Amino acid sequence: MTRLLRLLLVLPAILFVVMGLRWITDPTGAADALGMTLMTGLGRSSQIGDVGTLFLAMGLMILLGLVTSNHTWFRATAMILALVALFRVLAWLFHEAAFAPDMIAVELILTGLLLLSAAKLPERT
Repeated sequence: MTRLLRLLLVLPAILFVVMGLRWITDPTGAADALGMTLMTGLGRSSQIGDVGTLFLAMGLMILLGLVTSNHTWFRATAMILALVALFRVLAWLFHEAAFAPDMIAVELILTGLLLLSAAKLPERT
């Protein structure tokens, strides 16, 4: 079970790191992958900086949790993903955004996986 959980965590961690780095190396492709249009001017700066950092930080936090066996990193990433899912729903409800059930489902599944891992994986004290 421990090995499976660790494997299930390392895969999204690597994908998040790659996506974060893609925002700096190929922002148009990164935006397209998320169904976004790359903005211009200050919007582009915020889009690349904020979204790229979000993905890179989440991937690194999961990897830090795996390397250090400190579950705080898993919980922090779970909190971010849960809030992203919540904000997607709020954007749909109140701001005419398209509903994104596939993205929300992935975010909630990863949130659950991170919280399960925080509860089940051995923690270094």
